Amino acid sequence: MRATFFFLLFSVFFAKNLAAQTDTMSVSLEEIVTLAQSEAPDALLAETRMKNRYWFYQSILADYKPGLNFEGTLPDLNRSIGLIVLPDGTSTFVQQSQVVNSVGLSLQQRIAKTGGTIFARSNLQRLDLLVPKAPNETSYFSTPFSIGFNQPVFGYNQLKWNKKIEPLRYQEATRSYAEEMENVAYEASDLFFGVFIAQLNLRSARQDKANSDTLFNISKGRFEVGRIAETELLQIELGSMNADAAVQQALLDLQSGTERLRNFLGVRKAVFFKMEAPEAIPAFTVKPEEALQYASQFRSDVIGFERRLAEAEASVAEAKSNRGFQMDIFGQLGYSQSGKTLNDAYNSPEDYERLSIGITMPILDWGRGQARLETAYSNRELEQMNVEQEKVNFEQEILLKVKQFDLVRNQVALAKRAYDVSQKREEMTRNRYYIGKIDVLDLGIAVTDKEAARRSYMTALRAFWLAYYDLRRITLYDFERNVSLVRRVEGY
Repeated sequence: MRATFFFLLFSVFFAKNLAAQTDTMSVSLEEIVTLAQSEAPDALLAETRMKNRYWFYQSILADYKPGLNFEGTLPDLNRSIGLIVLPDGTSTFVQQSQVVNSVGLSLQQRIAKTGGTIFARSNLQRLDLLVPKAPNETSYFSTPFSIGFNQPVFGYNQLKWNKKIEPLRYQEATRSYAEEMENVAYEASDLFFGVFIAQLNLRSARQDKANSDTLFNISKGRFEVGRIAETELLQIELGSMNADAAVQQALLDLQSGTERLRNFLGVRKAVFFKMEAPEAIPAFTVKPEEALQYASQFRSDVIGFERRLAEAEASVAEAKSNRGFQMDIFGQLGYSQSGKTLNDAYNSPEDYERLSIGITMPILDWGRGQARLETAYSNRELEQMNVEQEKVNFEQEILLKVKQFDLVRNQVALAKRAYDVSQKREEMTRNRYYIGKIDVLDLGIAVTDKEAARRSYMTALRAFWLAYYDLRRITLYDFERNVSLVRRVEGY
């Protein structure tokens, strides 16, 4: 499906530029971002990490579901000399020669609230005694049905804490995936403007070169008739050579920017990106309280704060459990029977009961358990302080980004107006120089001011769109379309 999308997207790009060469792609900022989020290696890595986290979470969920297992030993052959206990209580070494075959079916369920396990089993064993020069002796032992439990008491309940922590971890991973995709969008927009500005710089450098050549030709005629001094002619010639060097530098910058963008997108073939000017600046406004609300609702950091505090509490609970008295209770109730034949082994089964209680109580551990508990307390307190500080930083970052977004929007408008004025001034100044009304110094100032205004406008435009995608990244919300940017990998 991804390959199909990639092909269709490229078809659209090529259809836009039928008059151009086959290795030219005419693309907009939005199309570059869409392509990057679909095919860029960084996006594919983020998708793979999300899939990995999904399957890990599924394995955690499976721990809370019943499991059905088949168990078997087919066969267990034993030919050896072993130590056995005789009926009179003495022991001796005896030659053993036997084959044991066993099969069983077990159903078990782990209990999250208690950390214990309940189970049901059914087993059958067959014993064959291999007697030399005589028929084998065969007997059977069956446990048609038994139920039981294994319950730790006062121990650390891993299931309980996993049930609390792992959903948070998975939700955090889902939001982190969305943040990574917005990081890809931010990086793609930055690289887009790197190429776009390089193309504008090249176009401007070529225009300046053409203007410099025209100016140099006119100035040579004026010099020949004695209207300008040789120093002015040399200055104009130097400007022409500088313009030629600027064209070469612009070509180099464009090539470097194109390669960086191509590598980021994962495009293997050599292409030339023909960048379309970004659309008009979006007119939406962002209120700081709304941005903070959406960030608190969608960002992974908020879930991460909760998850980290829960992990700190789990560490304290584990340290407490491992420090003191512990007990394990095992119980099993069922039926069993043995016989020479299979029918005998299932005929009139007898009751089978088993109960065991195991205890562990540290008497002397030289303060190790208490030290681990105090460490867990200290780590929990430290984590709580870190989380509180990071929450403050989180809110301040959101509010600052919103203020910066409004500022860069205003800067774009101001820079655009300054660029328009500088273009008009440069054109009027050049025309006046052609008719000999001003000298070359005034013209040079006008050209320099126009170039500075153009670069300022491009810088402001780039800063706005980077701030636009940065705002999406830190809130995971698209304020232009009023939709959440939290996403999932298709099928996961």
